Amino acid sequence: MLQISILGASGRMGRNLIEAVVVDPQTQLHSALVRANSSFINVDAGELAGIARQDLLCQSPAQIMLQDCAVMIDFTLPESLASNLEWAMTHQVPMVIGTTGLNPEQLACLAAAAKHIPIVFAANYSVGVNLLIKLSQQAASIMGDTADIEIIETHHRHKIDAPSGTALALGEGIAQTLQRNLADDAVYGRQGQTGERPQQQIGFATVRGGDVVGDHTVLFAELGERIELTHKASSRMTFAKGAVRAAKWVVNQPAGLYSMMDVLSLNDL
Repeated sequence: MLQISILGASGRMGRNLIEAVVVDPQTQLHSALVRANSSFINVDAGELAGIARQDLLCQSPAQIMLQDCAVMIDFTLPESLASNLEWAMTHQVPMVIGTTGLNPEQLACLAAAAKHIPIVFAANYSVGVNLLIKLSQQAASIMGDTADIEIIETHHRHKIDAPSGTALALGEGIAQTLQRNLADDAVYGRQGQTGERPQQQIGFATVRGGDVVGDHTVLFAELGERIELTHKASSRMTFAKGAVRAAKWVVNQPAGLYSMMDVLSLNDL
């Protein structure tokens, strides 16, 4: 079975990833990794995830040997990315990365590491969300030159970055389809006397509240009609299962930077 190590095991996604790896008949939990000063050190990974005991204790990276690890899944914070990539490159272990809110320097670090190991990097590992990105690109190719495009996202109160990585991925996909630069066309919220909306804008609206796992809507508004493409996630297990699917795929790839679109072969449609 495929041995998977989970970085950031004590987080909300980390716990779901533990469960997703355990329930998949093709994968096995190699290690559940937490910060060196974490209170979850030496806690059973299964108990942490709210499932049956796994007889595998949470440990810090310094306590783990990676010889038998086939792939690492990383949903930690941006500031941990560089050291995690260095560790993976040292041991030649492929990675699946779901950390969002990366700055240009961190993205460059990711691209450099992908020259040495295969990496899947996605803002969202839901199969449905990646299909939404593809459908949004197809809609943009037909309506994007005349429709007003708005992206609306809603997440739980604890999310620390905005817009969401998924919303930005939707915007990037649409901008690429229209051969535009998202940095030039994006508008992140509006207030006051904004003037008439330029058609080429791609607007983003962010909502934060409660325990919403993640809702995304892409609106194409024409005069007289509109199309709304919406994805609603009700469980983080959706993302965790997608990440495990990516882990099973990436171990058979050469060094390079891949997306969930590659994993699902959506780029071929």
